Amino acid sequence: MTEELNNKMHYAISVIIPTLNEEKNIANCIKSLRGYFAEILVIDSGSNDKTCEIAISLGAKVVEFSWNGIFPKKRNWTLRNIKLINDWVLFLDADEFLTEEFLNELGDRVNQDIYSGYWLNYENYFFSKKIRYGIPFKKLALFNKKKGEYEKIERDLWSGLDMEVHEHPIIDGNVGEIRAKIIHRDYKNFFHYLEKHNKYSSWEAHRYVSLNSDEFQQFTFRQKIKYRTLNSWFLPIIFFLYSYIIKLGFLDGRAGFILNFSKLIYLFQIKCKIIEISEKDESN
Repeated sequence: MTEELNNKMHYAISVIIPTLNEEKNIANCIKSLRGYFAEILVIDSGSNDKTCEIAISLGAKVVEFSWNGIFPKKRNWTLRNIKLINDWVLFLDADEFLTEEFLNELGDRVNQDIYSGYWLNYENYFFSKKIRYGIPFKKLALFNKKKGEYEKIERDLWSGLDMEVHEHPIIDGNVGEIRAKIIHRDYKNFFHYLEKHNKYSSWEAHRYVSLNSDEFQQFTFRQKIKYRTLNSWFLPIIFFLYSYIIKLGFLDGRAGFILNFSKLIYLFQIKCKIIEISEKDESN
């Protein structure tokens, strides 16, 4: 970081990092934040490694979270139950790290009253390789807590995930975009990636089957497109061809192929699970 950045920038933003066994990632995440944010909270789901110990040693405040199976999950629970010192909140995963470019643009953006939240862009790494091509990844993870929270899904019991993963923040007001990227680099292995996305695909399938028209109207344009096509056999192939061929994912070499093919399998899993869940519901 530059001396000017260290001396002049201090953000009135509470950073919230949900964790579960993130000892491999949490130190780098917090180190990218220290000196720039007055409040760094780690919301932990009972880690049995050194996640909490490392976070505390680096100056973060650790809050224990235990989910009871219904709304709210971890992020909304934090917004509703923890007295945050700032109105603006930035949700970071433990494997996400801020850059100097992001911090500079953040200083220009966060004081603009015309926006209630911001889309964030990410620089992804997969198999230790920077992914330069394919469909870009972005999240709405920075917003004013007085202007929104993550969507409320009543049917939480079918999900074993204690944190909002694909739930989308519903924001009252205009939403901007910060173009400088956050680094997303998970130091865990491919087994962990597959295990995580198997859980995500189950969530997506149950969400699709239980979705009603009122919830659908709250979706962003991208979400509406996604859920209109999620039950199609053609979506996995179309996604792969678009991301790997048209968006030049093949230029990322082996990592690009594995990533895009893994996403094809992920979408295929969702389709199969939708069939299974629907047939089970019809038989009951």
